[in-house]
Amino acid sequence: MNLSKKWLSDYVNLDGITDKQFSDEMTLSGSKVETFETEGAELENIVVGKILSLEKHPDSDHLWICSVDVGQESPLQIVTGAQNLKVGDFVPAALNNSVVFGGKKIKNGKLRGVESFGMLCSLGELGLTQRDFPDAIEDGIFVLGDECDHTLGMDIKEAIGLNDVVTEFEITSNRSDCLSITGLAREAAATFNRPLTIKEPVVKAGHGNVNDMLKVTIEDDRCYRYCGAVVENVRVKPSPRWIRERLRACGVRPINNIVDITNYVMLEFGQPMHAFDIRYLDNSEVIVRAAKKGEKITTLDDIERELDETMLIIADANKPVAVAGVMGGEFSGIMDDTNTIVFESACFNGASVRRTAKKLGLRTEASSRYEKELNPKGCVLSLMRALELVEMLDAGDVVNGYVDCSKVEKPDVQLKLDYKWINNFIGIDLSEQEQIDILKKIDFKVENGVITAPYFRNDIEHMADIAEEVARFYGYQNIPNKQLGGVANGKLTDVQKLQRTVNETLLGCGLTEISTYSFISPKAYDKIELPKNSPLRECVVISNPLGEDTSVMRTTAVPTILDVLSRNYNYRNQSAELFEIATTYKSNGTEELPDENQVITIGMYGKDYDFFTIKGIVEELLLKVGVKNYDIEALKDNPTYHPGRTAIITVDGKKLATVGEIHPQVLENYSIGVKAYVAEIDFDVLFENRMTQLFYKPLPKFPASTRDLAFVCDKSIPVLTLEKSIGEAVGKILEQISLFDVYEGSQIEDGKKSVAFSIRMRSADKTLTDEEADAAMKRAIKALDKLGISLRS
Repeated sequence: MNLSKKWLSDYVNLDGITDKQFSDEMTLSGSKVETFETEGAELENIVVGKILSLEKHPDSDHLWICSVDVGQESPLQIVTGAQNLKVGDFVPAALNNSVVFGGKKIKNGKLRGVESFGMLCSLGELGLTQRDFPDAIEDGIFVLGDECDHTLGMDIKEAIGLNDVVTEFEITSNRSDCLSITGLAREAAATFNRPLTIKEPVVKAGHGNVNDMLKVTIEDDRCYRYCGAVVENVRVKPSPRWIRERLRACGVRPINNIVDITNYVMLEFGQPMHAFDIRYLDNSEVIVRAAKKGEKITTLDDIERELDETMLIIADANKPVAVAGVMGGEFSGIMDDTNTIVFESACFNGASVRRTAKKLGLRTEASSRYEKELNPKGCVLSLMRALELVEMLDAGDVVNGYVDCSKVEKPDVQLKLDYKWINNFIGIDLSEQEQIDILKKIDFKVENGVITAPYFRNDIEHMADIAEEVARFYGYQNIPNKQLGGVANGKLTDVQKLQRTVNETLLGCGLTEISTYSFISPKAYDKIELPKNSPLRECVVISNPLGEDTSVMRTTAVPTILDVLSRNYNYRNQSAELFEIATTYKSNGTEELPDENQVITIGMYGKDYDFFTIKGIVEELLLKVGVKNYDIEALKDNPTYHPGRTAIITVDGKKLATVGEIHPQVLENYSIGVKAYVAEIDFDVLFENRMTQLFYKPLPKFPASTRDLAFVCDKSIPVLTLEKSIGEAVGKILEQISLFDVYEGSQIEDGKKSVAFSIRMRSADKTLTDEEADAAMKRAIKALDKLGISLRS
């Protein structure tokens, strides 16, 4: 929200307050200032001049030699190429060492051999357009009209009103009242303890009766109130300079007096307004209703938009004429031949306006205010102000009365004043009367111990909100420092503890954590070669995506980690080791929010890495978490992964993880020219099978007995299968089993491999004998023999 200092001065006198002080104090009282600047600050040494004479340049058929009086002892000679000047014109004259808009410096020079002691300026060279001065021309010298000060030698900024101070505020979403000049004036008056003057609009007696010319019907409860007034004999013309200046300072482009009035009132009171040409309202009727399926409207920006039943519209007897709270229709605007208009001042449901604006991709100054939920009580005040301005600017003849249809009444917010509670809540010591005085400064009423919030403060709901108002104007900087009371019982949840363990373990393994977007392109599923009938393609589609590349919620995190690996590879990083605790989203077939699941995704590439590297990282994570009894099986039917170098890890039949090398076709799709490896670990399954308690064993009292065994088995049999069989056969005395050799070669028949284990056994209550150790080995050999696995001779 931009605030004009000149406009602010209509309501509160801030003499003696510097711009820096104003910004600092307003920020401290809760109205955050982003920045402030003076209009035309970069313009230097440009003054008002008067053309005394014009002579043709002797060596040019388009240049003129001007004698210009700039208030100095003698006139200046300035050469110009403009053709719109005549003797007696008042013009902006940039003198030697001046600066025009854009930072361009002007110095004395020669044009075709004739000296020129400066430059005459156009609108553009002052940073202005024809909207700011409608009587001027765009492609010539700016000739100052009667609206400007003609004092010779005067700084041009002062002469044309380009000297306002504009303060930019960052308004929080709950303070819709501060999206107005009067709202900020109220804050300024309270901050600096100055009187506030906001006059009630006065409309003189007009003619006729508005009820004979306009009919309004509200058919939808999302319209809280609709007020309409009629103005006849409209005289469309440019607004006076003071209105154009204020609109420009607030970032609104002046158009004509009628449109400018609606924008002026919106900025002044925060209540959006619209003006309809009554010629285009069939039967002079306004109906506020829901749009019908398939209805279309061409809005003021000349774009045809299709409406649906969820959208609230303004219609006449036959067609939509405006999207309620967003933008008017093509023929609802004011034209040069407009004769009779209808002023609209209405209040709509904020959530409805926001949804409609988002669906249409059309966010406007009006919608940004409506979506913050305005109060219907402000409609009449704004309408009266618009009519007052019509009379003030002689823009038309006001018809007596106004139509007022109210569908929903919002009651005043009332709270019991408990000044002791407020003191305790903030940590200050103010009397009840001191708190009442603060509240009255910002238009709160306090009677018989009951606080009534002003209608425009829709953010007031609880006593804590009242305490905030007291604290703001008591001064946050004046609140004494105080140690927090109570006992802090904060701690990590079990899920957070596991997340921390995962992070610490993977960081310890040399991986780097990344964070990626949860929305991806549907084409990502093609890049990972996902089958067309895969359930993972049933994803949640975003209704208002930033683009196709971010139009669906991911059901797998593989595409996003491959994107990051691809980016690193193409940035010529020799290796990358990454992980993410990613969230995936699965549609549940209803309109409810999708099911969310967390997946630990690991991705890596590099010349020193292979399948066993990433498998070892996953096993290290399982060890740290305490997952022990898991199975590993080969995986061949996942087209994203290499069919011979991928495995799945299961626990009690539940899939815990997929670990493997990425398929060469997928690597090509992602422009990765080396082998890459990815692991996906289901966080929920990991959480279910984690070790929740640690058990410590005493140091052994008796020695261990160690045996080495080598077996010959099919290449396809996982080593883990052998380890589990040996462990079950040896029983409780098994302390550790370690793989120390895998051999495939000429001494082993084709299709077979030799696997050698070191087996350490120990009893907790005695020293194992050789017979007991040998018996355990015989049981292990017998168990594997049943699986067709023989002892290597």
